[in-house]
Amino acid sequence: MSLDQFAINFFVALFALIDPVGNVPLFAAATVGAAAAGRRLTAVYIAVFAFAFLAVFYLTGLSILKFFGISMGAFRIAGGILLLLLGLDMARGDLLASFAAAGGQPDAEPLSTRAYARAQFESMIVPFGIPLLIGPGAISSAVIYAEEARKFGAAGTATGLAVIAAICVLVVAAFWLTSLISRVLGKIGMVIVVRVLGLILCAMAVQFMLAGLAGSTTNLVRRDTATPYQHEHPVGATKSPSPVSRLGALLSGAPAGPRPAGQ
Repeated sequence: MSLDQFAINFFVALFALIDPVGNVPLFAAATVGAAAAGRRLTAVYIAVFAFAFLAVFYLTGLSILKFFGISMGAFRIAGGILLLLLGLDMARGDLLASFAAAGGQPDAEPLSTRAYARAQFESMIVPFGIPLLIGPGAISSAVIYAEEARKFGAAGTATGLAVIAAICVLVVAAFWLTSLISRVLGKIGMVIVVRVLGLILCAMAVQFMLAGLAGSTTNLVRRDTATPYQHEHPVGATKSPSPVSRLGALLSGAPAGPRPAGQ
């Protein structure tokens, strides 16, 4: 794998896992009623946080989780629980009220753009920032591709950080489109979207927990349930697992495929 291929593969994997475009409606719901400037600054804060968080795991690997004795399975289950709580709030219609409270009380003085963005960001770190935007999959991807980057030395490390930065720039660009989405959908449309996404998010949360259980237990959860639609193997696959296959294996808790002899 060349350095260019490494950068492209890492970018595609991280983009698919973070899904900036798919999270735009959720960001729009979380910042409904906000001024455009406050919403844009909130997006910048979230993107900076995402870059710092992923960069730490990219540079340190799983050392942080190992230090606290936390397995990836436990991280997935905990993330699934947080997502389930968020999904229930969205499905019940409580999300908009909970995020609106971060902008200040009705009788309080209006917050400045920076104060609003800071308050909104603090309320959105969990569960929007983690684990919705940056979940176990994104963390696993950063860890696995960091290992691949070591082959290229400092250039590989710098390229990986540049990929993370590029993804975070796309997050900002996507979230800045929320004003357009809010105008198109209107208040009723946003309510409908939030309720539907809440149901989908609850299902995603259960999927997170199933994947965590599958990786932490033996034969408790069927593999095709923990990782659905991912069991077709490409023709001509090599014996040595690629970073993408290793990422899928880490997320599902299954082996990454046959290992070369002597390992």
